[in-house]
Amino acid sequence: MSDLAEQTGCGQPQLEWRPDGVPVSTRFDDPYFSLAGGLAEARHVFLAGNDLPARLRPGFRVAELGFGTGLNALALAAVAQVPVAMTSFEAYPMALDELARAHAAFPELTDLAAQLRAGWGRLRMQVGHVDLRLVWGDVRQTLPGWQGRADAWFLDGFAPARNPEMWSAPLMRQIACHSAAHASFATYTAAGDVRRALQAAGFAVERRPGFGRKRHMTAGRLRADATGPATADPR
Repeated sequence: MSDLAEQTGCGQPQLEWRPDGVPVSTRFDDPYFSLAGGLAEARHVFLAGNDLPARLRPGFRVAELGFGTGLNALALAAVAQVPVAMTSFEAYPMALDELARAHAAFPELTDLAAQLRAGWGRLRMQVGHVDLRLVWGDVRQTLPGWQGRADAWFLDGFAPARNPEMWSAPLMRQIACHSAAHASFATYTAAGDVRRALQAAGFAVERRPGFGRKRHMTAGRLRADATGPATADPR
């Protein structure tokens, strides 16, 4: 077990590595990022899907399900020109050397990736203008107790068919409850069950062109009549 997995009480990520440097989860039989280009996918799905960086302003809050290699956090940091906050939930943290191996695929993010790895093992770190906070453990248990609300969500768990618990209707309701008014979300998946769960939770859901070989992705906004209850901590 890696030091971080042991420290946090989380499980190991169980990785295999493709010849092109893409890590694959053997637990979920799914790659950590697109084989067609991980950074381009992050920009297309999670940034453009949430209308970022256009919406960024000081104090803007992003939340993410599935930190993985930290690629989405790095993509956000690469475009953030003002201080923003990001909270990411992860059940199977990588070891530091695994992160370094994954980050080697993105030389344009070298400086930001080094900042992330320098803070690895802490619950809070600074990556560019992003105040990054990490929450370890099963998100079904950790998200309900999170004292925060997000302006934008990156929903990046492994594929719903392989990791259905990460996309369940109760968890989608928790996302709505931890969303600011008119919060947005984006995800690479267009699975019908996921779209219906997000709609039932209170989001207006839109199917959009996907990245690479994926025909569609999903994005949307929290409806005005579905804003979750106020919380004590704005982050």
